[in-house]
Amino acid sequence: MRAARYLRWFLVAILVLFLLIQFVRPARTNPVADPSANLMKHATPEVAKIFSRACRDCHSNETVWPIYSQVAPASWLLAYDVREGRDHFNYSEWTAIDPDDQDKLLGGVCSLTKRGRMPMRKYIWLHPTAKLSSADIQTLCTWSEKMRDTIQ
Repeated sequence: MRAARYLRWFLVAILVLFLLIQFVRPARTNPVADPSANLMKHATPEVAKIFSRACRDCHSNETVWPIYSQVAPASWLLAYDVREGRDHFNYSEWTAIDPDDQDKLLGGVCSLTKRGRMPMRKYIWLHPTAKLSSADIQTLCTWSEKMRDTIQ
């Protein structure tokens, strides 16, 4: 009897805590970006489709915020991942990136996808269409190498 009462209070406390954390809201923003600064203006249609389904949510200012981004603690994790992704590589603000860094980022597009590090596994788990095929990876590598040749 006593254990059941403690269990009930414990569950009530967990529920209250869950409700309280809903008031801690992370910023879920999509900053306005100049379309002429976007790397995708240099992309082939195939590359643009791959970026749209596998990269856009974390590496652009065009994040699609799913319904679970409204519920803590998932909202905190998602906002953190988007912030980190944009800090590492935001293709919506491509022209603001130093040419040497552009070169490194384009090299990373190929190497990270080849090694299976991008898109991240936890993203693919929730977005299975983001999984890259070997043809997708080859398309990205071919395109990124051509893009690297155009950097001044």
